[in-house]
Order: sequence, then C-alpha cells, then structure tokens
Amino acid sequence: MIRRGVRFIGRVQGVGFRATSKYVADGFDVSGWVRNQPDGSVALEVQGGKDEVEAFLNALHDRLKDNISSSQGMDMPPVECERGFVIRR
Repeated sequence: MIRRGVRFIGRVQGVGFRATSKYVADGFDVSGWVRNQPDGSVALEVQGGKDEVEAFLNALHDRLKDNISSSQGMDMPPVECERGFVIRR
C-alpha cells in the first residue's frame, strides 16, 4: 500500500474539482481525502495499491486537465484503517 499527497494549482476551486475527485475515486479501490486550500490550490491525499493510486491520479488528471496548470506530488506514510474517499472542508 502507498499513499500520495498532491497539490493541484490552476483554476481548481469553484469548478467542481472536489466533487469530481470524489466521483472518480469511487471508481477505484482507494481511500483518502480532497480539500480546498486558502491559497486557491486543492490538496489531495490518496492511498491504496500502487496501480490503483496511479490509475486514479491519471484518471483524475485526464478528467480535469483543462483546470490544472501544475501539480506537485509527494509520497507519504499510509494511514491505517482509513476507509473511503471524502471531501474535507
């Protein structure tokens, strides 16, 4: 199991980015969360099997590529017992 943190920059707030992230995540065997940041970016953490995490992030990028100008990712330690993918406020 891996966990990946990603910060998305661009026109990513007020365009349904978080809801789309949740919708896309529901199609994969992943858990985690997504939330708006005060600086106008969107932060996301996702965990699961390596192939599932990569497939989810690729699908999300493909779906929202017109809104993302850049993204920064980092590996993170997995969170035990996390279930589901949620939108955080």
